[in-house]
Amino acid sequence: MHPMLNIAIRAARAAGDLIVREMDRVSDISVDIKGKNDFVSEVDTKAEYTIINIIKNSYPNHAFLCEESGESGDSEFLWIIDPLDGTTNFLHGFPHFAVSIALQDKGRLDQAVIYDPLKQELFTASKGKGAQLNNKKIRVSGHKTLNGALLGTGFPFGDAHSVDEFISNFRSLYPEIAGIRRAGAASLDLAYVACGRLDGFWEYGLKPWDIAAGALLVQEAGGINSEISGSVDYMGSGNIISANSKLIKAMLKQLS
Repeated sequence: MHPMLNIAIRAARAAGDLIVREMDRVSDISVDIKGKNDFVSEVDTKAEYTIINIIKNSYPNHAFLCEESGESGDSEFLWIIDPLDGTTNFLHGFPHFAVSIALQDKGRLDQAVIYDPLKQELFTASKGKGAQLNNKKIRVSGHKTLNGALLGTGFPFGDAHSVDEFISNFRSLYPEIAGIRRAGAASLDLAYVACGRLDGFWEYGLKPWDIAAGALLVQEAGGINSEISGSVDYMGSGNIISANSKLIKAMLKQLS
């Protein structure tokens, strides 16, 4: 296993343990509002601090892009961190959230960890080495058509145009497929595409820390990630669609 992936796993597990311990006092947790329906709790901040400290102990000169503390450092190695993806779920006791850590090397995704501390499911990937769930190799679904497909998504908030576009796309896809799931943690949705629990996923307006680790997992599990317009800059736009090579074509056709 790559040494940097080992460090990311250690950091993700430590943050996950902290998050689970804090669940018993959810009603007492301090919460701030970053934007409309966008919350940050003291648990997010503590978990991010834990992750950064563990990584810095081994790689003090690496750079960081984190949901809560922003960007710091200048290095060809950039750690992209969401310490608690699914904060709203966590605050409501809805058991679907995760720690997401990715490493970019010279601008290319190289290592990924997504950890669900409640289910103790550890999704990992190294560029060119495949993807794993709890050390067992995973592959994307082989489902080739929209008919009978189970898709994941997330509802956009804030931008009225994005909401209207999402509703239009929802209407175009829904009659063709088996169902749509909106669970509230994009990193886990992408991990579920990587292991075949979801056949595909799309969402608008995500941030790099929502996408990075999950995108590498999908790629290493044999899937494809695309911008919803069909370009490759999903990390820049935050609009991503992920599935196997056959299904993604059908999804892109409907979503465009």
